[in-house]
Amino acid sequence: MKKERVLIVNGDPKIQRLLRAQLLAMGFTVQVSDRGEEAIKATAEFEPDLILMDVELPGIDGVETTRRLREWTETPIIAMDGSEPKQRTVEALDTGADDYVDKPFIMEELLARMRAVLRRARTPALPPALSTPLTFRNLTLDLVNRRVLLDDQRLHLTPTEYELLRLLATHAGRILTHRELLTQVWGPESSRDRQYLHVFISQLRRKLEPRPGAPHHILTEARVGYCFAAEA
Repeated sequence: MKKERVLIVNGDPKIQRLLRAQLLAMGFTVQVSDRGEEAIKATAEFEPDLILMDVELPGIDGVETTRRLREWTETPIIAMDGSEPKQRTVEALDTGADDYVDKPFIMEELLARMRAVLRRARTPALPPALSTPLTFRNLTLDLVNRRVLLDDQRLHLTPTEYELLRLLATHAGRILTHRELLTQVWGPESSRDRQYLHVFISQLRRKLEPRPGAPHHILTEARVGYCFAAEA
C-alpha cells in the first residue's frame, strides 16, 4: 500500500522537526518547505496527498501561496494559524484551504484533522440510486458529481465545506446538533469544538447567502445546532 505524502510548509525549524518526526512515525512520506515559492515547486514535483500550510511564512505568505496553488491543484490544504482574531484563517479558507488548525496546535488534534481531510479526498462518488440533484430555491446540489450551483453558476467549495453542506442539505428540515455535525464531518475527536464548527458555518453562509447575517438556507437553532431550510 502506497504511503500517503505530506508536504509541510513552515518557516520554523522547531515545528518542521516536530511535524516531520511525528508524521514519519505515523507512516507518512514527508517533505518540508520553508517558503511559499519553494512550496509551489515542491507541490508539482512531490505531488503530496496533503499540504500543511503555515499562514505566516517569509516571502509570500501562506494565504497567497494557497491562492496560487488553487490555480492549478486541488490537493487538500490545512492552514495553520495562530492569529487572533481569525482574520487570516478566514482569508486562508476563502482562498481555498480545506481546513485549519490553531497554533500552538495539539498533535492529536492535527492528526484528527488530517485523517478527516484525507478521508474526504478519498470519498468516491455516490451510486446512481442517489443521482437526483437536490434543489432548494436558487441552490442545487449534484451529489454524484459533487457540484454545487448557486443561481445556475458553479460555486467553489472546499471538500470540507462541501461535506458540511451535503450533510445539512440531505437532512433538510431536521435540526442537526453541533455534536452530530462535528462527528460526521471531522470525526469523534472534534465532537466538542463548537467554535470550530461556527467558523465553517460562517464560511458557507458567506458563499451561499446574499445576506449572511439573515440566512435563508442555513438556520441556527440556538445552543443546539443548525438546520437547512427544507423549502424547495
